[in-house]
Amino acid sequence: MAEDKFQSLGDILKVKKTIKPPAYPWQDLALRVIKELGIPNFKRSAVFKACKEKPAHEIEIALNDTKELVKTGSTWKYFFKIIDQKK
Repeated sequence: MAEDKFQSLGDILKVKKTIKPPAYPWQDLALRVIKELGIPNFKRSAVFKACKEKPAHEIEIALNDTKELVKTGSTWKYFFKIIDQKK
């Protein structure tokens, strides 16, 4: 019975999931913004849209400004305010 608990190395490698990297650089940037600002799930698509449509340097500036200005609370709300002002 103890032998049933152990798996062969081949079985373990078959089960291992591969995580695909983002296809575009703006996707990687969006994931970073989501992680650093704690963006809720219902706003994730808005972050991806902003990162796709706006230049990366504008997103970086908005991210840095948000982290500098807001120390507590819902930082993601300020991120969207800053992004909207950059039109």
